[in-house]
Amino acid sequence: MANMGRKQLNQDKPNIALLLTGGGARAAYQVGVLKALAHSMARTAPIPFQIINGTSAGAINSSALACYASCMHLAIRKIEWVWKNFHTSMVYRSDFIGVYGNIFANMLRSFQSQHLNHPPASLLDNAPLRRLLSEVLDLSRIDRNIHRNFLDAVSITASCYSTGESVAFYQAKDAQPWKRARRSGQNMPLTIDHLMASSAIPLVFPSVRVKHHYYGDGSIHQLSPLSPSIHLGADKIFIVGVDQPEPETPVGFERHFPGMSAVAGHLLDSIFSDTLQSDLERMERINRTVDAVKAKNQHTELKRIDTFLVNPSANFDQIAQELYDDMPLAIRSMLRLIGVKKTTESSLPSYLMFEKAFTQRLIEIGYQDGLKQLPEIRSFLELD
Repeated sequence: MANMGRKQLNQDKPNIALLLTGGGARAAYQVGVLKALAHSMARTAPIPFQIINGTSAGAINSSALACYASCMHLAIRKIEWVWKNFHTSMVYRSDFIGVYGNIFANMLRSFQSQHLNHPPASLLDNAPLRRLLSEVLDLSRIDRNIHRNFLDAVSITASCYSTGESVAFYQAKDAQPWKRARRSGQNMPLTIDHLMASSAIPLVFPSVRVKHHYYGDGSIHQLSPLSPSIHLGADKIFIVGVDQPEPETPVGFERHFPGMSAVAGHLLDSIFSDTLQSDLERMERINRTVDAVKAKNQHTELKRIDTFLVNPSANFDQIAQELYDDMPLAIRSMLRLIGVKKTTESSLPSYLMFEKAFTQRLIEIGYQDGLKQLPEIRSFLELD
């Protein structure tokens, strides 16, 4: 009866999707924003999203939320506990043997025959992340929550290295697979392999084989981050991003030429943030077109889709600089080889700093940002 009541209650409401973007350790910020929302809801209330979409580290948060969709408070407590107690060794090998042994093994394999089936090469070994996800996530709960009407659909986006496509792997009630230019949707039960593939930051973590292809971070080929939400039936999309504000440049400050570490950081920023902004601009143009057509009482197959974006109010790179010494010594020495030091202007540490001092700071920033915008968020989600 409770499940049927929820279904009847929501049938006149728009389908609201949650979109969590990628960003490595920065994804701790998303937990804080969702925590602020949860604290404004009843203790036993289910999540207020019918559709959940995630990419990269956001895919891991999304799947955890989907596993506990029947209770928003429980979901946030489970996710927050992991992020608040993070150590780098829980995500990737951070001891000297693990770091430099992995690099040395990749060098040796480069001299071997190309006909051999080598394991995927990468800068770091993220086998600890697979073990962590297997321990804390029961992905079979997603299917149960869909059948109990707590969810309509869940998707995880990954990038196919074989075809160059952005692929949204999804579980849903009724949604049909789709195929568009450079992107597609495939209906299948979600597994740890999908999460590992979606969060495999290019060059940093190894690609992952799913069926017959190898996949990497979902942000790489994702030209339209809003696409999976729309194909799965969203009328509104609530987005928690990690696009940080630029630091203020002192008057008279003279910038030096960007080193390799700075360029690498800019590439990651571009992968995780730029396509979302352009897709939001495209959606706004479509909405204006829909409004103009409807004002003339003309028919259109397009529909208006409203979005609400929450981005950080603080610069994560500066926080990572302050806490740089919290990173394991082996990781700091490896980063130094590519020019990243405590005083270096690079965003790389903020993606790789899975240390609780850093993640707790980001959760608190997200929580405060969520509280500041809570009336607008609740209104957008139609919780009032």
